Amino acid sequence: MLMIRSDFDTLYEALLNRDPSYDGRVYVCVASTGIFCRLTCPARKPKRENCTFYETVAECIDAGFRPCKRCKPTTPQASADPVVKPLIEALEGKPGYRWREPDIVRMGLDPSTVRRAFKRHFGMTFLEMARQRRLQEGFSTLAEGGKVIDAQITAGFESPSAFREAFAKILGQAPGTFSQDPMLFADWVPSPLGPLIAVTDRTQLHLLEFLDRRALPAEFRKLQGFAKGNIGFGRTEITDQIQDELRLFFDGSSGVFETKLALHGSTFTRDVWRELLKIPAGGTRSYSELARELGRPEAVRAVARANGANQIAIVVPCHRVLGVDGSLTGYGGGLWRKQRLIELERSYSSNQNAI
Repeated sequence: MLMIRSDFDTLYEALLNRDPSYDGRVYVCVASTGIFCRLTCPARKPKRENCTFYETVAECIDAGFRPCKRCKPTTPQASADPVVKPLIEALEGKPGYRWREPDIVRMGLDPSTVRRAFKRHFGMTFLEMARQRRLQEGFSTLAEGGKVIDAQITAGFESPSAFREAFAKILGQAPGTFSQDPMLFADWVPSPLGPLIAVTDRTQLHLLEFLDRRALPAEFRKLQGFAKGNIGFGRTEITDQIQDELRLFFDGSSGVFETKLALHGSTFTRDVWRELLKIPAGGTRSYSELARELGRPEAVRAVARANGANQIAIVVPCHRVLGVDGSLTGYGGGLWRKQRLIELERSYSSNQNAI
């Protein structure tokens, strides 16, 4: 379990400021009401003498406190937001639709409020998410053997050049340059934190990255070098396996991934990734702790670089590495995703402890 390194005064100040960096990592239990909350709860703040801070939902429940009905600390934050839920449902119902601000207004929502809510929860606006979703539809068409023009139409792009440019921005190459006789197969898989690109062969997972990760084009080029340019569209049984395992992970049903992994990196980098695989869901490490566990206590910076070079998101859990003071540190998928993953895994861990 991650030990709280912040003192009471720091945590109480974070509570007063509704500091989002602690969300999902620390909860406040209020003796005067018998409830526990997120530190970001919009309710009136309690007196300091009535506050106790715990790291997990399970600890709060074990201490006899019940969850707040306003901030809903036992549920993922985005699903509790009344602005987010109807738009996510609408997007899933019409994934290929070209959403615009007038559509948001017609749903009775304020565009600026929607923009802030989506940036807070997902690190992107709703319109950016909708555009990304359209690209996923085009990607699926290609993975199913469709032509580029079919993918363009499915994705709702009127201009072929705009579709090629948008596609190349994600993977670093236009759709027409992919192999027709591939050694590795690329397809996207869904997740509550946004779509991921999975690259597999018939036996192993080679890459799993969020679609909007900035390093994805560079990682894809590196993998193209390994495959000698033979990456094409499509999926294998391994793609289906990792999609099923991710679904169970996000459902809170299983924190175990059994998909066989192909780790592409130096010997030291692979050693760091294997050490990451030993961290259980709900657990965390600091870079210095990882370095010591590897028998290389002086190699903290090298460990951090290897952690950042991870190409198999979630499964190789680089998100479980925190700063030495317990703070969130850089994450290629975005700090908001790191925070959500840690929050989800703490809830999952809490459920296990309650059994």
